[in-house]
Amino acid sequence: MQKKLQKLVVMTLLGMTFTVVGDLIPAMAASKNVATPIITDGRPVAQMDKVATVYFTRDLSGKGLEKIYSKVNGHIDGRIAIKLHTGEKNGPNILPRAWVKDFQAKLPGSKIVETNTYYAGDRYTTAQHRETLRVNGWTFCPVDIMDENGTVMLPVKGGKHFQEMSMGKDILNYDSLIVLTHFKGHVMGGFGGSAKNIGIGMADGRIGKAMIHTGKSGSQWGITKEPFMENMVESAKATVDHFGKHITFINVLRNMSVSCDCEGVAAQPVKMKDIGILASRDILAVDQASVDMVYGTKDPGNHDMKERIESRKGLRQLSYMEELGMGNRHYKLVDLDKK
Repeated sequence: MQKKLQKLVVMTLLGMTFTVVGDLIPAMAASKNVATPIITDGRPVAQMDKVATVYFTRDLSGKGLEKIYSKVNGHIDGRIAIKLHTGEKNGPNILPRAWVKDFQAKLPGSKIVETNTYYAGDRYTTAQHRETLRVNGWTFCPVDIMDENGTVMLPVKGGKHFQEMSMGKDILNYDSLIVLTHFKGHVMGGFGGSAKNIGIGMADGRIGKAMIHTGKSGSQWGITKEPFMENMVESAKATVDHFGKHITFINVLRNMSVSCDCEGVAAQPVKMKDIGILASRDILAVDQASVDMVYGTKDPGNHDMKERIESRKGLRQLSYMEELGMGNRHYKLVDLDKK
């Protein structure tokens, strides 16, 4: 490697220490849980450009969301679905409705998409789900509960647990998918990023989610830790493969409780400071960058989030996506706020 590329520059971004070469490439090498620093991963210089691009803004607003989306929307066209977690009734941490309303209004004909839940709660049946959507203010555009009218099996290419996954049938009605994710903790997944949003969120409530959570265990929640992560990632792969290049990913690192929005008003208090918004056309890179930022911040409030991720073996989401060829753990971070 040429000497001029070996020079490292240490800088601070949001209180996080980054090692930078060229565009903001985070290393955060002090933690064993983050991506291998590109500068030290041993690959030839000729391969330095073969990394994913992840965009970042601190602008936690509707305008920030629109700005970052403009960088990753190159293949979003036709009939557009927006997958987000609309939450249980009165959940305190879900994405602000005003942001999503303004964002969706700029995508004519787009719809929010969801599926019913595997657990008995506010979104277990379609009728309950629609009432919860009303309570939570998701009334400004059509919301397609994709398993309302049945299911469809989509192939899981290269999966070791599944050859196919059961999805809400209406997934077939869309040409493109925007995965708009509230990044936070999760009681089973450790963290909920883009992979969780579609891995669980696109699977239908009765068959697909049971495949992921139950498997051959015979118990409703019988699959946990690494096997659960692998099941969830294989489900996500079915959706990623289905849309091909017509899919993009946005993670909003805001109100990051260790609890998922599926816990509603019972969610644990938020202890971490907000960070910003990340976006990429690479699902692995955007989730890896999100985890890197959680681990890299000097905010002591990240302690509980790290404990939640590690105790559930949530990092297996990242390594298994890499094994399945779903994306790149090496990325360059482009700071959209940098003048």
